[in-house]
Amino acid sequence: MEYKLHITGQTPEGWEQALDELRGDLAIVPAGSGPEVSCVRGSELAVVCDGTSVRLTWAEPVQFYRALSLIPLPLSPCDIREKPRFASGGVMFDCSRNAVLRPDAVRFFLRKMALMGLNLAMLYTEDTYEVPELPFFGYKRGRYTYEELKALDDYGALLGVELCPCIQVLGHLKRVLHWPAFHHLRDNAEVLLADQDETYEVIEQMLRAASAPFRSRRIHIGMDEAYGVGLGEHLARFGYEDPRGVIGRHLSRVLDIADKYGLKPMMWSDMYFHLDGGSYHSENMPSEKAIAAVDKRVSLVYWDYYHAKEEQYARALKKHAVFGVPTVFAGGLWTWSGPAPVYPLAIQNTVAGLSACMKADVDTVLATAWGDNGAECNMLASLLGIQLYGEMTYTGAYDPDALAARFRRCCGADAQAFLDLSLLNAAPGMVSYPADPVNACKFMLYQDPLVELFEKDVEGFELAKHFASLVPLYQRYGEENPAYGLLFDFYAALARALSLKCVWHENAAQAVRNKDREKAAELAAGLPDAVEAIEDLRIIWRQLWESTNKPNGFEVIEVRLGGVAARLATAQEKMLDFVSGETDDIPELTEPSLVCKRRPDNSICCTNTMDEIATACTIDW
Repeated sequence: MEYKLHITGQTPEGWEQALDELRGDLAIVPAGSGPEVSCVRGSELAVVCDGTSVRLTWAEPVQFYRALSLIPLPLSPCDIREKPRFASGGVMFDCSRNAVLRPDAVRFFLRKMALMGLNLAMLYTEDTYEVPELPFFGYKRGRYTYEELKALDDYGALLGVELCPCIQVLGHLKRVLHWPAFHHLRDNAEVLLADQDETYEVIEQMLRAASAPFRSRRIHIGMDEAYGVGLGEHLARFGYEDPRGVIGRHLSRVLDIADKYGLKPMMWSDMYFHLDGGSYHSENMPSEKAIAAVDKRVSLVYWDYYHAKEEQYARALKKHAVFGVPTVFAGGLWTWSGPAPVYPLAIQNTVAGLSACMKADVDTVLATAWGDNGAECNMLASLLGIQLYGEMTYTGAYDPDALAARFRRCCGADAQAFLDLSLLNAAPGMVSYPADPVNACKFMLYQDPLVELFEKDVEGFELAKHFASLVPLYQRYGEENPAYGLLFDFYAALARALSLKCVWHENAAQAVRNKDREKAAELAAGLPDAVEAIEDLRIIWRQLWESTNKPNGFEVIEVRLGGVAARLATAQEKMLDFVSGETDDIPELTEPSLVCKRRPDNSICCTNTMDEIATACTIDW
């Protein structure tokens, strides 16, 4: 249902076009008649309604659109007053772990962010943006063109959302550096070679291309986790020196280039702590060498997704203060542990982190939606976490009921349905290891049916029963949340595939060990259904992927699922040989299993890479 409102007074530039874009999300149509919404630009966000008309106050454009989403429809009395705790707040979307968001999907998220009042968006692009001078940069990875990014920047500006480029200029460049065309720029497989003039020629090309489409002069230059800097080709060419000196010199040259283009860089701060042999949460304050290595032209981004207590973030923020440059905070939406998000950890840690940031007067906060190991979790699943950032930014607190109401208004969905996606990660009784949560849906999906690495870890948890119970739940959620029907259909298909596959995992080895050929025959007969469920999952996963992402990258998931299906077929062949008596054993299935991940308290830590899940052998070499 749409509501016609007569909007008058002070409004942001382009607001009518913006409302036309938001029409399907906001359900408000500006009209020459109907209840009046009198708008004024002030120092706060306020929505005051007497039941027949509305007075709306906004301080910056994005607050105008959040305020519109706060108007009770149909009109009823209210007096809502909000002041953001952060000057800039928003989301960093990972577009480098195989999934590159389609431009129309980015526009979808920008609209939702505008309704939430979040005014900063980053597309994390290690190599997935076009650099005209470097044809192998992002080659066949679905990279963004200048035209795509320029159009997205225009769209964000219309809605009051700043788009800021987010790249890497030192580490995290493996997908670039593996090409022969870039081998001369390698310190090691992940890290650029510092102190070589040609490296800075390429970095200038990168900075120019990354920043050109955007109005914003802010740019995130990365530089996190640059492990081994100065210790590879740099060591061979120039001899050993303290990596702090290498990083400091490299940063200075990068910032000189940024100055040339009028850019204001920020960078991840972790290397300044790692080079001291510590971390954000070690006992010692940063050393004088670490402090001296920080160039005053850069802001430091403190990223922390793993802690549940406010005081832990507060201590780390105090450490950052000694560097004498602005601190940006980046928390995590926990989208990187497999197909399902980890909402319990995302909410708990976000509340603690943002609460500490408010007290420390942090200016800018980001919600990071990483896609480690193949971007298996669709970005749509992160929406409730993004909404949490919006609500804490404007209210300063976490109220589950208020969050759910705002999520319904801004995203048109049931918060509980999104929270329940995390049920895929653990069966009843299975405990997550603190800050490293169990992700059963991933390692059980890819666990080999013959070489069962996690047989002892999941013993007794009745995973088949648990996953089977989630199928009708997600089907119902899909019906109740039609705008996200494809998302919930995917999770229903995943739960079904897992339930059928886990029947095998829970019984196959024992049937062979006990020489129970009747049970073995039953299990072999069930495998075609499991293979069919994997194929159904592949089809709907591709549909979901291509509804939000460019097609590049899904080949990795198809290779994984194809491997699962092939191994299930092999398992059936071997089990039928056992049933017929042609063989009396399946040695790789019945080899005694060891506890790998499970602890005495039943906690199981995250297992998130294929070389840890699919085989005890080596995938890469």
